[in-house]
Parts: sequence; C-alpha cells; structure tokens
Amino acid sequence: MQNTTTVMANFLNIENLTKSYGDRLLFGDITFGVDEGDKIGIVARNGTGKSTLLRILAGQESADSGNVVFRNGIRIGYLPQEPAFRPGATVIEAAIDSDDPMAAVVRRYSEAVASGDPRAGEEVVHEMDAAGAWNYEDRLRQLLTRFGLDDFSASVDKLSGGQRKRLAIARTIMAEPDFLILDEPTNHLDISTIEWLETYLKRSRATLLMVTHDRYFLDRVCSKIIEIDDCSVFEVEGNYDMYLRRRSERIEAMTAEVARVRNTLRREQEWMSRQPQARAGKAKFRIDNFYDLKERSKKTHIEHNVRLDAESSRVGSKIFEAEHISKRFGDKVILDDFTYTFAPGEKLGIVGVNGVGKSTFIKMLQGIVRQDSGEWNVGDTVRFGYYSQDGIQFNGQEKVVDAVSRLADDIRLADGISLSPMQYLQRFLFSPADQQKYIHTLSGGERCRLHLATVLMRRPNFLILDEPTNDLDIITLGILEEYLAEFKGCVIVVSHDRFFLDNIVDHLFVMEGGGVVKDFPGNYTDYRAYLDTVAKDEPKKPESRAKEEPERRRAERPVKLSFKERKELEAIESELQALNEERTSLEAFFASGETCAPDEFAARSQRYAALGDIIDEKEMRWLELSEKS
Repeated sequence: MQNTTTVMANFLNIENLTKSYGDRLLFGDITFGVDEGDKIGIVARNGTGKSTLLRILAGQESADSGNVVFRNGIRIGYLPQEPAFRPGATVIEAAIDSDDPMAAVVRRYSEAVASGDPRAGEEVVHEMDAAGAWNYEDRLRQLLTRFGLDDFSASVDKLSGGQRKRLAIARTIMAEPDFLILDEPTNHLDISTIEWLETYLKRSRATLLMVTHDRYFLDRVCSKIIEIDDCSVFEVEGNYDMYLRRRSERIEAMTAEVARVRNTLRREQEWMSRQPQARAGKAKFRIDNFYDLKERSKKTHIEHNVRLDAESSRVGSKIFEAEHISKRFGDKVILDDFTYTFAPGEKLGIVGVNGVGKSTFIKMLQGIVRQDSGEWNVGDTVRFGYYSQDGIQFNGQEKVVDAVSRLADDIRLADGISLSPMQYLQRFLFSPADQQKYIHTLSGGERCRLHLATVLMRRPNFLILDEPTNDLDIITLGILEEYLAEFKGCVIVVSHDRFFLDNIVDHLFVMEGGGVVKDFPGNYTDYRAYLDTVAKDEPKKPESRAKEEPERRRAERPVKLSFKERKELEAIESELQALNEERTSLEAFFASGETCAPDEFAARSQRYAALGDIIDEKEMRWLELSEKS
C-alpha cells in the first residue's frame, strides 16, 4: 500500500487491491474510486471482507497487494466497529484523545495548565489562538450532552456498548474530517440517535464511505452502493432501493449468460469428442475457445443463504398476562403498574432511548430479572426462545458442532424432517470445516448465526429478540424477516432497525421513561409519522407553560385502536357476517312453508329472536370500535 502527494480529481483511488487470510481470499484485484462529495455504502455478506477493507483504507491493516491512494492533504476520520479508548480515561479525556490537530492543541493546553509551568502555558496559549481552539471543549461538551453523555468525568471502562459507540462518533465528528470512514455506525445506537446521525450525514459536506446493515440508513444517506461479492466489487449509482433492482438484473443477466455458454459448450464438446483425425487441421483458436467456454460455464451465481425452517411447538389460547408489574432501580423507574394481556400471534416491537429499560422488560417477562411487584401469568404451552444482545453463553474453547450437539441429537424442521447437528448447522452457513472451529475464533456475524441457530432449534412458540440485527448481514436479515412473518407464535422484538420493525411488528410498546409504556397501533414508520403530525400541529407555547405540555398533549392525542381492539374488530366483522347469514337462512326456512317437528320449529323460532339481540349488540360494538379506527 502506498500514499502519494499527487493532486487527483477524486479523494481516493483503490487499485488492484487483494487481501486473503491463509487460503481464504476475501477480495482480489478490486479497483474503484471515491470522488469528493460521494456518500457510498458498502454491502456484502458476513465474512466477505467489508470491515477488513475499511481497516486497510484507514491504515490499520495492510493489503497483500495493490495500492490505496488518497488525495494529499485531506483529513480522514475513521470509526471502527468496536471503538477502543485508553483504559481509565474519562469521557471528556477520551473524546479529546484523537489525531485531530485541534484536539492535540487542547490536550497540550490542559497538560500545561495542570503542570503549573508559566512558560509552557504561554507557548500553548499562542497555539490555542492560532488554532481557534478556545471554544473547542465547549462545543465538544455540547455534542456529548446531545448524545446523552453528560457525565464527563465518568470512566470509559464503565460505559455500555451504546455509550461507547456514541462517544466514538462524537470524537470522530469533532475532528471535522473531509473523508469519513464508518464501520457499522448504527450498531448499539437507539433510534433517536440514528435519526440524528442520519440527518447529520445527509447535510454534511464530508465524503462518506461506510459499512452498515441499516437499510433505511443506506437508502436515505447514500448516493452510491458498492457490493463485495465473489471476491469482486460491483458499483451501483443510486440508493439502496436502486441497488436491489440492479443486483437482481445483474444476477438475471449472469444466469442467462451462463445458460448460453453451456449450450454452446455442449456443441463444442461433441466436436472435441470426435476422433483426432476429424478435427485435424482445424483452427487452433476453436480448441482454445472450447477451454475458455468450459471455464466460463463454471461461473454461476449461487445464493448461499441461511435457511430458517425450524419447527415451532403448538401454543395454546392463553399466552401470558402482566398484572400490575412495577420495577425500579433506585430512583429510575422501569415499569409502573403495567398491565397487559398478550394475544396469540401477536408481533410486538419495543422502542425507546438507550437505558430506558427495554432489555430489563423482556428479562422480567422470562423471570431472568425479578419485578418489584405484580405477577406474570404465563400459559402452560408457552415455550420462550430468547435471542439476547449479550450473545451466546457458550464455552469459547468448545467447538461449534459440539456446542449444538450438547443441546440436541436431532433437530426437527417444519416439514417434519429431522436433521443431525452437522446438517442443521450447514443451513446456517457453517461448513463442515467451520463446524470444527472453536467458538472464541468466530467472527461477530458467525456468533450471531450460531446464537440464532441454538434459539430456533428448541422449537419456541414465543420468540423474544433483543437487538437481533447487530452483526447480521443484509441478506440474512431479509431471510429472518420472512421467517418471522410466517411464524405462527408470538414475537417480541427490541430493535433500533426501523426497516426490520416495519416488516415485522403489528404494534409498538413505546417506553417513554419514568415507567410509562404507550401501546401504539402500527409499525415504526406509522409512529414516526404520528410524532411528526403532533409536532406540526403543536402551537408554540411560552416557556413558563412548557412543563404542562406533556400532560396536555397526552390528553389531546386522538384515541386509536389498541392491538387487542383491532383484533376484536376483525373478529366482530367475521361474526356479523356469519350471524346475518344464519338469520337469512332462518327467514328463508320460515317463508318456504316447510314443516318440521314442533320442538325443532320452536328452537328455530327462539334462535331467530335471539339473533336479533346478538346482532344489535355486535353492531353497536362494531360502531364503537370503527369510530376509533
């Protein structure tokens, strides 16, 4: 890899870059450029080298061959997938601890002040003046506060994954780089922070190259998509939606070309199979062309996708009920007198800012965390399947196949077929060689697939997924969405992935803090549109009345159907149709003059009279619910 001082029209040139680990080739001889102002998203399956490519560009890793050529003088900001900080540093110290020249001046000034050396202080004062760095720390504190990191003296060692990611983003943004290289910037962020970052990147003049599995983020920020596939790169101008169309067209064209080559190859094979004298004196180029066709015929696009078809167990009519659940940690209230009855087939999303208690909520539901008061009444047939954001709890020194074999000798699929652990793991893209790996050597994506495999193999009928989209590639996420859409049991999803929520859930629990949980009927996009409407219609109030606004807004919110009420409305519509058909049938019987036994005639007459009252009652309830929908 080399750098250059040559002035170029673009920010970055990548020329014939190759990288492999042992005998595994990640990408070979890839070439592409990044122009000033580009906002590019990189997509690929897990394990194809996305993060490795970014580390090479950031100078954190070397390539096997090829050149990485940046324009001279541009400032580069790199956000790794797992940011690292100096052990023991405080939040403010870690935020200033960057390669940014202005941050370096601020650090020297802080050190000079702490040393008490007047001469050193005088020298660095001039540097602060020249760099215009006097308000740097104030701006940094404002940004950290915006990211919910207002305890500047807190140790980075005690921060959560989401807090560490927000701190790393703040540090990267404060450097005001010309070129941003971001590796999974939305991982571990709550939705409000993702939306803020999305808006910032769209408005920023910085050139952007990032890896992310957040499809809305890609769609709304990027103007170009680069896919790494089959050790090569494919570029598409446009957003993620355009990329999907172009990818489909590329695969279709590739399939058609291979079919054409194979047809030609069959004819040439007949010619080559004849006796040598039959082709004596023939043009050498035809023989060479045969071997070229033979090689091209092997190149076909095979989709190696995860196959999710494990069987779920039967679930009864009673799922579970939450009765007056309360939970707090000191002054922090998670739930306050929460009551709810879950219905069969319910698909629920849980959203809220980081730290509001989403993970605690689902751990209480399963008895992992004990509530302070109230009861969970769980149905006898409910079998939970829990995908935790904390990951798999396996011995890292255990092999993949041994870990699964210890849980079950055979795994039953939805079509009744039983598989051995080795066969089952292949459906989650673990080859026989991969199954012999030790768990501690697995990549983030591999660990997520193994975790998902162990959850589904136990045939749960109630899936609880806590941040399932972290570290899964886009293709696997799409397959998981299709599986959950057809899943017959209940699903609870805690996720910051708006696209995933939109495709899965029927309604949302919005955890607003202070123990308040709002049941919103609809997916995340519906909820976001609702918030925008409320904000647009909200008149501006004097500051003195600001504290009264939350209660007034809640009182003025339009009443909407809850999830259970929508289910009730659908049931009433079906019932009314059946009841009216029954009444019409009885009227036809009475009008026909047919005869029957006196007891039967009396029973039909009583049923006809009762139907009128039942239908009236159902129609009144239908009208009541319809007015709310």
